[in-house]
Amino acid sequence: MSRPSLKLIVLTGSDRPEVQRAWQKLLPKLNQTEGIDVIGEYPRSKNIDDSLDADVVVILGGDGSILRGCRQLGRHQIPIIGINLGRLGFLADLTPEEFHSFLPQLQRREFDVAQYLMFECTHSLADGSSYVDLGLNEVTVTSASALRMVDISLEIDGELVTTFSCDGLIVSTPIGSTAHNLSAGGPILRQDLQAFCITPICPHTLTVRPIVDTADRIFRLSVGEARDGTMLVVDGQINRAVQSGDQVTVRRAESTFQKVHFPGHSYYSTLHRKLGWRGQLDYHDRKGQQ
Repeated sequence: MSRPSLKLIVLTGSDRPEVQRAWQKLLPKLNQTEGIDVIGEYPRSKNIDDSLDADVVVILGGDGSILRGCRQLGRHQIPIIGINLGRLGFLADLTPEEFHSFLPQLQRREFDVAQYLMFECTHSLADGSSYVDLGLNEVTVTSASALRMVDISLEIDGELVTTFSCDGLIVSTPIGSTAHNLSAGGPILRQDLQAFCITPICPHTLTVRPIVDTADRIFRLSVGEARDGTMLVVDGQINRAVQSGDQVTVRRAESTFQKVHFPGHSYYSTLHRKLGWRGQLDYHDRKGQQ
């Protein structure tokens, strides 16, 4: 009895010419691969039906395309393969050439699927209305164009931890730890940890350091006096103004980010390649002298 074909959808995610060219080159190869059935193509503006019965999603672009694709999938997450057409690419970590070489393994289903933490961010406005967003990387409350520090209070499970005087505060997943969190001096977390990292941006008090806590807790941020320009940013793509009296609540989402891993690709090898980790420093000059 033959195995059923692997059902695949593609999210192009961008109108950039290089993305469209990559898709036009990829489609014939997919159609020619026995055992793979392309059942749909979705641009960034097209919603994906929760009832869609697909085995794998291929996303063309960069990490931003994967963040957008996760929101596009909504509560019905499907294992994702990211093809990097951007710059750094921690999530979209396969080149088009690597993806082509893995097509036989994809057809034979010789891959693993790892599940990673996602968050649900609720922005409760002072007028009683609210917005709920599903995200993968981080939630940031920032002074943005206010050009002054902002005082952000942090509660964990209803207990006041402290009030940060800073340029902003990041609540990051392990996946997001190599994004804005890393740039702000936060730690790199192994991607499969079930934890959140809270990292202040340029805190006024030098003894303030990032906090790592379990993902089972509820994190609530509020700004007592929000000046014009104070913003909530979700995954670097959703931006909303924050007013005095608003509350931002971050908790574990029921959905998880599902990522396809092929043999030979590991987290630390990706860090080594993307961050330029080359091991021991070279203390010798070009002539071999100390």
